Amino acid sequence: MILGRVIGAITSTINHPFYDAKKLLVVERVDTTGQALQDYLIAVDTVDAGIGDHVLVLDEGNGARQIFGSTDAPVRSAIVGIVDDVATELRSDSISAEAGGSRV
Repeated sequence: MILGRVIGAITSTINHPFYDAKKLLVVERVDTTGQALQDYLIAVDTVDAGIGDHVLVLDEGNGARQIFGSTDAPVRSAIVGIVDDVATELRSDSISAEAGGSRV
């Protein structure tokens, strides 16, 4: 699982049929305080996330395919949750509130 922040959306007019009517989002990896880790991935949205939202990403092909009930879908990463808060042993950070996440 990866903790990230949605920083963009991808639109395509020609794609694999699996992606029809699915939203692809660009997710920047972040640490537990919400700081960017200078890496990103593209994930299929399953929770209606929007730009600015902190999300939980399943980044393992077989697990992502199971989310969609498929054994052969061309997918590796799926957004499976919107994060409200991250609590560590030393403190609790409300990373979603910091970013002022908005829906698209």
